[in-house]
Amino acid sequence: MVEAVGIIPARYDAKRLPGKPLALIQDRPMIQHVYERAAGAASLQRLVVATDDSRIQQEVARFGGEVLMTSGDHKSGTDRVAEAARRLMLSDSTIVVNIQGDEPLLQTEMIDSLVDTLKAQGDVDMATLAHPGTDSDDFHDPAVVKVVLDSKGRALYFSRAPIPTLTEPSSAPQYYKHLGFYGFRNGFLQEFTKLSPGILERQEKLEQLRALEHGFHISVVITSHDSVSVDTPEDLALVRNILKHQG
Repeated sequence: MVEAVGIIPARYDAKRLPGKPLALIQDRPMIQHVYERAAGAASLQRLVVATDDSRIQQEVARFGGEVLMTSGDHKSGTDRVAEAARRLMLSDSTIVVNIQGDEPLLQTEMIDSLVDTLKAQGDVDMATLAHPGTDSDDFHDPAVVKVVLDSKGRALYFSRAPIPTLTEPSSAPQYYKHLGFYGFRNGFLQEFTKLSPGILERQEKLEQLRALEHGFHISVVITSHDSVSVDTPEDLALVRNILKHQG
C-alpha cells in the first residue's frame, strides 16, 4: 500500500498579512481550520504542519496537531514541504500532499482526489487542482492563476494572464482557475526542489512552471470545489464572512 502524508507549510512573516496562520476565524486560528479540515481526508495516513516559527509551533501543539520545525531560509512552501519530508524519512514512493496553510475553506475531497490521481497514474510526476471558472473579473485578475490542459488532462501552461485568449468577446469566459494544492511522489518532490528556475517561472512568478519547463508532467484534477487563498486582509474578511454564514 502506498502511503500518503499531508504536509502544511506555515510561515509567520507573510508580506501582505503578517502572522496570518494565527489570524482568528471564529475564535480559532486559521492554521487550526486548515489542519482540522485536512485531517478528515480519508487518503492521508499522517498530517504534519511544517513551520519555522515557535508561535505557530506552540499553537499547533496546543490544539493537538503534529508539528515539525523547519529552516527559516526557504524561498517557497514547496521547499519547506520537501525538508519536512526528508526529516520524516519518507520513502521515494510516498505520496506527499502540499496543503497550503492559508486555505481554511478546503474540502477533504480535494486532497483525496490528488492522492487517488497519483495512485492511478504511475507516469505522472505531480498533480494539482483546478476549478471551472466563468467570472470575467477573475479571468482578467493577475492574482488568479489560470491553467490550460491537453486532451489527457495534463497542464500545458499556467499563467496570470487570461488564458485561453478569447478570439470573440464573451461576457462569461470559460477557463480553469488553478488552486494551489499539489501532490508529489516524494522522490520527485526532492528532485523538483533541486531544479533550477526557468525563464517562464521567473517571469510569471509561478513555481509550478519549473516542472513544465524541465519536461515533467502535471496532472490537473478538475474539482467542483472552489477555495479562497488568504493573502490579504480583504481575503481574511471574506473567509470570515463565508464561514459565519455557513455556521
